[in-house]
Amino acid sequence: MMKTMSGGNCTLNVPAKNSYRMVVLGASRVGKSSIVSRFLNGRFEDQYTPTIEDFHRKVYNIRGDMYQLDILDTSGNHPFPAMRRLSILTGDVFILVFSLDNRESFDEVKRLQKQILEVKSCLKNKTKESADLPMVICGNKNDHSEIFRKVRSDEGEDLVSSDENCAYFEVSAKKNTNVDEMFYVLFSMAKLPHEMSPALHRKISIQYGDTFQQKSFRMRRVKDMDAYGMISPFARRPSVNSDLKYIKSKVLREGQSREREKCTIQ
Repeated sequence: MMKTMSGGNCTLNVPAKNSYRMVVLGASRVGKSSIVSRFLNGRFEDQYTPTIEDFHRKVYNIRGDMYQLDILDTSGNHPFPAMRRLSILTGDVFILVFSLDNRESFDEVKRLQKQILEVKSCLKNKTKESADLPMVICGNKNDHSEIFRKVRSDEGEDLVSSDENCAYFEVSAKKNTNVDEMFYVLFSMAKLPHEMSPALHRKISIQYGDTFQQKSFRMRRVKDMDAYGMISPFARRPSVNSDLKYIKSKVLREGQSREREKCTIQ
């Protein structure tokens, strides 16, 4: 099965098995969107704009194979709990962000971690999927003075100590400290190509879209480079109905004849 992605005047076909969703969660004003901006374009915006829900898509050609990463940058206010639960159900990898100078945001990450484990456990019991759940807990704003710190490093490390698929990083989206390293570890835990990390592929423009998915794609000016990434500027978030159908298909895939307890969206 192939997923078709349109961008500009080109259409890219990405195998469904190579399509993933990264969900970024956390309280308001902790820097979720700043981390996503660093990942996508290497920039940091000083001006704060509240996020309702932002959707981004990045497509990769890595040694001739196509990959798609959808990025869901969620609201810190979670005005629609059912939407948050649906985002968790459809997520493949997770980044939970808190601010090192805000104790309440750390408590929110602990609640989110518990919710993700509960929701995904419900789904996995029905689909018999692997129990691996790649997750990074990210303490942002480590460029601030230590006198403003409200969360100790060992407290963050305690949250991940019992799970080999969960890692803790203290980063600065503003100074771009440890951000690339965080994504490298996250993709490694998810068994995704490490070239998906921002520093390990060549970022190209949508103008190359028509030839991007060719096995022989290579930019003449770049020697010894076999990994490329392109942001899809016109990507739109799949509809709620599409996400619900996706979850339903996963639950029913193991056999539709058996009655199953529902993972409720509430």
